[in-house]
Amino acid sequence: MGKKVLIAGAGLGGISLALRLASAGYNVEIVEKNNQAGGRLGQLKKDGFTFDIGPSFFSMSYIFKDFARDCGIELPFTYYSLDPLYTVSFRNSPKTWFLYRDIARLAQQFGEVEPDFERKMKRFLGYSGKLFHDTFDIVIKSNYNSVIDYLLTLMKVNPEHGLVLFRTYWSQVSKYFSSEEARQILSLVAFFLGRTPFDTSGVYTLLSYTEFVHDGYFNVEGGMYRIVEGFVKELEKKGVRITYNTEITGVEGSGKRLKSLIDSSGKRHEADIFAVNADAAVFRGSVLKRPAFSTQKLDKMNWTMGPLTIYIGLDCKIPHVHHHNYYLGDNFREYADKVFKNPDTLQKPYYYVNVLSRHNPECAPEGGESIFVVCPVPDLRFKADWSDRDEIVHSIIDDFSGRTGMDLRPHIASLTVYTPEDWGRQFNLHRGSGLGLAHDMLQIGAFRPKNYDEEFDNLFYTGASTIPGTGLPMVLISSQLAFERIEKHDRK
Repeated sequence: MGKKVLIAGAGLGGISLALRLASAGYNVEIVEKNNQAGGRLGQLKKDGFTFDIGPSFFSMSYIFKDFARDCGIELPFTYYSLDPLYTVSFRNSPKTWFLYRDIARLAQQFGEVEPDFERKMKRFLGYSGKLFHDTFDIVIKSNYNSVIDYLLTLMKVNPEHGLVLFRTYWSQVSKYFSSEEARQILSLVAFFLGRTPFDTSGVYTLLSYTEFVHDGYFNVEGGMYRIVEGFVKELEKKGVRITYNTEITGVEGSGKRLKSLIDSSGKRHEADIFAVNADAAVFRGSVLKRPAFSTQKLDKMNWTMGPLTIYIGLDCKIPHVHHHNYYLGDNFREYADKVFKNPDTLQKPYYYVNVLSRHNPECAPEGGESIFVVCPVPDLRFKADWSDRDEIVHSIIDDFSGRTGMDLRPHIASLTVYTPEDWGRQFNLHRGSGLGLAHDMLQIGAFRPKNYDEEFDNLFYTGASTIPGTGLPMVLISSQLAFERIEKHDRK
């Protein structure tokens, strides 16, 4: 049996790292704060309904295939491609925009507002694709030992992309499109990173290429939690034990060596090597007590938006609402400018709706629907008081009812709401920031919290909070980078 590795946190980063390590012969154990694995890729079952707690689709399916190959397993879930990717609706407009991957079919919807859309879109995606292929393998899939190491890696990237670093997502899209409709719709991807297109780097327009050309988006048969369930079963086959309801609150170390993690009951969990799948900045501050990651220091960093999530079980069908939908208002720039700091913005919210039961009828009682709503809201630094939660939730439900032409309130059989307070408490997220640190230029790569510890040489980090960043494929890559760190450490 190989060296013992203890992983704190059974999110996707923790369980994927555990699978890599167990497949390589390590003796792996996981402790998890909550009563289920998955972290934000979790599941809620209530009143006969099933909901995905967080992510509702994924991209870059080849990253999942590569992961399964690395671990010597078959992917333990079934997935299918989305087309259209999603729909978009604007307030006070009867039109629904369908985001088809077929650019000619997509272009037909823009004829009146964006002349020559097909040519413009192909130019936009052409550059986005070049940006993706010139950066992904070089920058995203690399470990960095220092800022200088990172900067030297960036110098390997085609210099023609230098200017896009200094443009916002919105300005990069606006180079190609003139209509507000096209700009807003094609800028929505920025929200996937937890920020707005006005404060997200234009570099991330490469995500449009992954949407429409490279691989697309995918749903998982039975819901996204099947990914977690499948990976956990593979861990069981490899003898990996997960202990739930165990929160790590302290550590014991000697010199540069960490000896044990200490849980809230005072129990010590010893191992040769440790990995943390919790927010890497928050853990360093709250558990390791590092001054550089104190609450005051963290508050000065740039964080992603807080999520307000609503899980609605209906006793009826809403057949005219599709699987993935974005409902926008008529104040895009104003909303984006204020969503981080102004609670009043919530009176005219922008939100996303996922109808899980659309392709997974087993997730709702017969004749019902399982609906997941996400509304970006200020984090707890700017809106600490959520006593008006119900008022805001009802305003969103009323708005959604108006968009669907059907009063949904009498049909609500189940209702659960998570505010940033709930997200922060359940997943130890700083100020309830849903996706952790923002992907600013000074908070990515070597500027992001490291995947190795600054003091303990046998402590490592994995997950969205470290490199390369947020998103399910990125988390799988993160587990690969952490695995490489551990293997290198073990060879010393």
